[in-house]
Amino acid sequence: VCWLTPEQTAGKQKPFMYTQGQAVLNRSFFPCFDTPSIKFTYSATVKVPEGFTAVMSATSWEKQKDNTFVFKMSQPIPSYLVALAVGDIVSADVGPRSRVWAEPCLIEAAKKEYNGVIEEFLVVGEKLFGPYVWGRYDILFMPPSFPFGGMENPCLTFVTPCLLAGDRSLVDVVIHEISHSWFGNLVTNATWGEFWLNEGFTMYAQRRISTEVYGLPYTCLEAATGRALLRQHMDATGEDHPLNKLRVVIEAGVNPDDTYNETPYEKGYCFVSYLAHLVGDQSKFDAFLQAYVNRFKFQSITADDTLAFFLEYFPELKEKGVDSIPGFEFDRWLNTPGWPPYLPDLSPGQQLMKPAEELAELWAADGLNVEAIEAVDITGWRTYQLVYFLDQVLQKSPLPEGNVERLSKMYPKISKAQNAELRLRWCQIVLKNNLEAEYSKVKDFLHSQGKQKYTLPLYRAMWAGSETARALAMETFSATAPQLHINVQNYVKKILGLE
Repeated sequence: VCWLTPEQTAGKQKPFMYTQGQAVLNRSFFPCFDTPSIKFTYSATVKVPEGFTAVMSATSWEKQKDNTFVFKMSQPIPSYLVALAVGDIVSADVGPRSRVWAEPCLIEAAKKEYNGVIEEFLVVGEKLFGPYVWGRYDILFMPPSFPFGGMENPCLTFVTPCLLAGDRSLVDVVIHEISHSWFGNLVTNATWGEFWLNEGFTMYAQRRISTEVYGLPYTCLEAATGRALLRQHMDATGEDHPLNKLRVVIEAGVNPDDTYNETPYEKGYCFVSYLAHLVGDQSKFDAFLQAYVNRFKFQSITADDTLAFFLEYFPELKEKGVDSIPGFEFDRWLNTPGWPPYLPDLSPGQQLMKPAEELAELWAADGLNVEAIEAVDITGWRTYQLVYFLDQVLQKSPLPEGNVERLSKMYPKISKAQNAELRLRWCQIVLKNNLEAEYSKVKDFLHSQGKQKYTLPLYRAMWAGSETARALAMETFSATAPQLHINVQNYVKKILGLE
């Protein structure tokens, strides 16, 4: 249960409280079998002080006298999806079954960013995967210290305020959380050792919805960004690390949170893509996913259940023995660490990737060809094309003397961006190139949010850098530690050797 002081909120006036159940934290909130293998309905009566509002991951809620709120979740869910938040929060409708919740100072921005878009994603999701069973799909914008991008609590997704980029450039992050409405919340991994069943299928579902809404090239580009994250993760940990298996053995006494990494997401996505590839027909595989959701809804299952159902659904594939093709055995996918044996074809993204790769090449050159650089117009590039470009620049860093300063001046859209994905990468480039003139941007970004995915890489980069960068890390951490989630504080302490 996270208790935030007024300083840790966006409005800085009133305290805020929220729970984060995944993976095994709700045992500290109420007595429960804290395992995803068990599902239950629940009801709750929550009394809060005047001037505060309570919200929960529930299918119905009503406000009674004395500022008491009564909630009911009528669908069975695992313990980790029970969630409560209390704070100075208000709501605004953004669709027929969706509203945004946020602190008063953020509600207008939240409404503007999400008006109309959630329903579009839900409709596509229903078309692909079957009925949306949870009634409402609301979003709560959390205080800046919230450590995750999103938490898919049913009926009420908790998300980072980093998504309020002001230009809808990060709304597709919500597609991931919406996809959990079918994969994770409705069909759930029975153990945290098979987390890929939640996340691999959700990544696949997210990219199916994204393809329908934004087209294949853009989705392939986003998937290429994901693949680059998997590559970075495996390079950092070593491919044969036991956590780089889809089926992880979690020993007694190990916190499942410590096994969390890119593998279940991106390697899981590759395995689901491989199953689709075996089927060879998108509409047939879409139909399988609907049948899968329908067969296992409100249940907790293992990978064995999933794969047995796949072979039962496609008897011709079972007959061919697709589960034991040398090098691609289902058993190998699940139990061998390392790089996925099959990678989906992302070549449709080339039309967006190639210009970004070529531009990064130009910036990494010794003598800058300014004419060629100015000939590339990046004003129409969407977030993931810019992210892909910056990832390429980061890989080529440090750049020749003076190039990063020129790049910063030439593209204020990047170096002064408010979009968190761009800010993260720009800060990484600043640190890798030791551009002390822009260290303040690193500091500002870390002061503005506490999301684990952005915070840890920047502390790692500072700690691996110069004396000045290390000093910046220490100074920033001592100033921001109180506004970080306790887990994130501990991870940063480990990086900085403060244990």
